[in-house]
Amino acid sequence: MKSTTQSILLWVAAFIIMLASATYQRLTGPTHPKRGQVEIDGQTIRFRLLRSQENNDNAKISIKVTDTAIHGIYKFKRLGVEEEWDGGILQRQGDELVGFLPKQPAAGKLEYRVTLSKNGQNYPLTDEPIVIRFKGTVPLYILIPHIFFMFFGMMFSMRTGLEALFKGARTYRYTLITLIFLIIGGMIFGPLVQKFAFGAFWTGWPFGHDLTDNKTLVAIIFWLIALLKLRRDPSNRLWPILASVVTLLVYLIPHSMFGSHYDYSSGEVKTGPRV
Repeated sequence: MKSTTQSILLWVAAFIIMLASATYQRLTGPTHPKRGQVEIDGQTIRFRLLRSQENNDNAKISIKVTDTAIHGIYKFKRLGVEEEWDGGILQRQGDELVGFLPKQPAAGKLEYRVTLSKNGQNYPLTDEPIVIRFKGTVPLYILIPHIFFMFFGMMFSMRTGLEALFKGARTYRYTLITLIFLIIGGMIFGPLVQKFAFGAFWTGWPFGHDLTDNKTLVAIIFWLIALLKLRRDPSNRLWPILASVVTLLVYLIPHSMFGSHYDYSSGEVKTGPRV
């Protein structure tokens, strides 16, 4: 009974860590919407500005502003291109001020600013321009399995590390399951997601510098080593714990960091930090 209770508690802990890491990735990635608020004449205007958009349509800027005396403008330009800022006036649609950013090629990026005004006073929503990246549409039958296997791979990773830490008997089994989940999610469905979104199956090492691809590869390598070590010595605790820690660190890196971007001068999709 004691063993069963401990196992349940360890599963709960692994599940909580998985949820926490998923939430962290969602909130910290460079494609997560920029949220904030601005005070205008005693009113609090909250906004949510897109930083990712499927390129089958223009990106909509929408801000709820009930005060009809408040107006707004937006400006945009292609990121990394020496050109004049374009833009327009936010149009009122009921209680919202609305504008549209023109769709771009897959991995194309725009930087844009939004400014509200009332009685001649301007209120920029952000100090720095917002960067939005456009992407191709990923079918749900590709995207959902990718997310499922990656995050449950994370859960099994944490559970395996805890199993090894508490000297459980299922370390090898959980290591194998973790590796299978990460390979399916990261090396099968991951490249398919990348292909639909940005036109290339794999943009990590040795073909590119995509951090998402590279960190997935690092995690899988550590779990492969852990599996081989456990096959030779089932009592080995170091490698499954180390692989679990590395995987946690990998998942703490914001998703889509140093990802694909469209080079407007060459017409090619590139990866890594912009130079």
